[in-house]
Amino acid sequence: MPETHTTSDSVTAADVEYAVRLAATALRGAESPDWDARAGSLEWSCWETVEHLADDLFAYAAQLGPESPPLDAHVPIVWERKRPGGPANVIFADRTTGTAGLVQVLEACGALLAAIVRTKPPAVRSHHVFGAADPEGFAAMGIVETLVHTHDVAEGLGIAWTPDAALCARVLNRLFPHAPADADPWTALLWATGRAELPGRARLTSWRWYGAPAADGE
Repeated sequence: MPETHTTSDSVTAADVEYAVRLAATALRGAESPDWDARAGSLEWSCWETVEHLADDLFAYAAQLGPESPPLDAHVPIVWERKRPGGPANVIFADRTTGTAGLVQVLEACGALLAAIVRTKPPAVRSHHVFGAADPEGFAAMGIVETLVHTHDVAEGLGIAWTPDAALCARVLNRLFPHAPADADPWTALLWATGRAELPGRARLTSWRWYGAPAADGE
């Protein structure tokens, strides 16, 4: 049986796998998608946004990968843009392989992050602009990237996308302590990432998460 997501308050490698599996299923099921359509409120196409998502998952795995992960900088990998204004990536999918190839790239990068999260000790920390994070923090970041960028792509492709509320609640609890606890978790996550309004709360024009564990005092 495949490993399923956790039901505790922690965010785990299994949750990364679960989120990527949900996203892959939604994207793979799109009928005759226009992958060059704009992804929601982003300036990128749907294809570029999935590439960016895969690149995020790869980058988080790479950031945790060294024996002594850097605490003050990113691992010095060269990222490049295919066009002005496009995402700066190291990961790109072969367009000739179509949706199947694009989703396979996403799954592969998600598996890399899950594997490194599963094997790194909880005491490990590595640099992120929003706070030096532990493996759980990078897992939560990868899940947020997966959920919200799949939302962006779903808007562009015109497909349904509503992820698991319990999973949304766990990553909100881990990364967005300022998010309202009485709101629907998925809507609250969209609000926390500048993609939705909440009753009495306008859509955010700038936002961040807090990747450092609360115990680190940041």
